[in-house]
Amino acid sequence: MFRVMPVSFDFLRGVLGVLAIFFTYLAGRSAAFARKGKQKISRFYGWFLRAAICIAGASIRHPLGPLDLAIWLLCAAAFGFAWWEASRERPSEDLTREIFPE
Repeated sequence: MFRVMPVSFDFLRGVLGVLAIFFTYLAGRSAAFARKGKQKISRFYGWFLRAAICIAGASIRHPLGPLDLAIWLLCAAAFGFAWWEASRERPSEDLTREIFPE
């Protein structure tokens, strides 16, 4: 039989941190779209809840350390960047000349 080495808790904390950053990015996009009225607010709450659970899971059973602070700062930056990216207007592309050349 194979002997499987257990996964380190620090690795799992890192995975939860990456997931938390991803979820806060999606929460930022959902918040901007909900503010514009393009999306329901419940979608934002869902992403925010997922992010909060991942942040809590990464912080549990360990004292506050640099990994926790890095996760929190990156989550805040991801939320702000997603909000900014989703709230700015993008010009529509005019591909008429590329599709139908003269």
